[in-house]
Amino acid sequence: MKRAFVTGGSGFVGGRTIQQLRTRGVEVAALARSDGSARAVEALGATAVRGDLDDRAAMETGMAGSDVVIHAAAHVAEHGPLADFLRVTVTGTENTLAAARAAGVSRFVHVSTEAVLADGKPIIRADETRPRTPHPAGPYPHSKGLAEERVLAANAPDFATVIVRPRFIWGAGDTSLIPKISAAVKSGRFAWIGGGRYLTSTCHIDNVIEGTLLAAERGAPGAIYFLTDGEPVEFRAFLTELLGAYGATPGDRSIPLWLARTIAATTNWMKHPPVTKTAVALIGQEVTVVDTKARRDLGYTSHISRERGLAEIRGS
Repeated sequence: MKRAFVTGGSGFVGGRTIQQLRTRGVEVAALARSDGSARAVEALGATAVRGDLDDRAAMETGMAGSDVVIHAAAHVAEHGPLADFLRVTVTGTENTLAAARAAGVSRFVHVSTEAVLADGKPIIRADETRPRTPHPAGPYPHSKGLAEERVLAANAPDFATVIVRPRFIWGAGDTSLIPKISAAVKSGRFAWIGGGRYLTSTCHIDNVIEGTLLAAERGAPGAIYFLTDGEPVEFRAFLTELLGAYGATPGDRSIPLWLARTIAATTNWMKHPPVTKTAVALIGQEVTVVDTKARRDLGYTSHISRERGLAEIRGS
């Protein structure tokens, strides 16, 4: 791999992807929709390509000469109008795929999520043979599932598309999930759902990038790969330790799962509901996935342990 094009480069996953590619000596161009995004990706060593996911022409120009496109951009809000998710995540993926084909790029890696399986029921040791749910728990799972459909449909002999699905991305530099939970803890708005004593899979950011770059190098065309840190861990124990690394103590307050579901269903109309269907589905019950396929076929190792990742946060 000599040249790569990255979307979402100013975000947590996209930014770390740029860093790792540059460390390997790979030339990187990254989509940037604002001056701030352009400065962020340039600081990481990428060439900023001004435009957004609606601008196929800008992306096609920026992708010229690239060996691979790594598509990490999406609308990652937990709640909001479905139209926003469809425009950014689904139409944006369609545009990125079309630009990559027009630019003659031969490989396309799409960063997805286990949320495409989320229908409100526990997800227990799911592998890649489990179908995406037809009844997604919220606009985020819905849009990510549709985006996956587009990516798989685009796979062709001269255009290999590959999907990675990391579960519960965490690590130093996180600007989304854990800062939000930490803020809820510090403001007294946090409560465990059902006590939090159920299993979860996790994936440290550096393990996400390891799996993503392996998929870019050797992922089978049309394949999907789950990525995790290894064996599942109790959600409450892990989140308590993770929040503690950020200086937050979650306490013991808990609400029953049935009540969380009821609150999510009855406050869905609010702009900022206290809890959402998506949150209940993904962090209110067991969500465990199996990454045997990535380990077997890609040589994925999840080289950053939870202990090392937590130590890095404490020292940051």
